[in-house]
Amino acid sequence: MALPRPLPEPLVELIAQRFRVIGDPTRIRLLDRLRESPATVGELTVAIGATQQNASKHLGVLHRAGIVSRTKEGTAVRYAIADDTVFALCELVCGGLRGQVDELDALLSGAGSAAP
Repeated sequence: MALPRPLPEPLVELIAQRFRVIGDPTRIRLLDRLRESPATVGELTVAIGATQQNASKHLGVLHRAGIVSRTKEGTAVRYAIADDTVFALCELVCGGLRGQVDELDALLSGAGSAAP
């Protein structure tokens, strides 16, 4: 689907909101862990080294944005990925970063061999 040009303001705001939601390191770690399998808050806190309160706060943000779902299981809540398109975006970003790192490596390698 082609996006209109210029982007309409409401769409710009929605895109910016999505980037703000996933642009937090703790949320990226939570999503990365949930990519393996659904998990409870307790399992997620152990996996990413966060407090339960902090993980719950970030999971709430991800849930309100529709990126994760939650299912009550007795006294626990199990979180899962609801919108896996977030991983396609992460793959694109990682690919861009890999390209930048490769370019930097090439520049640094060339700088070390250049004569003064």
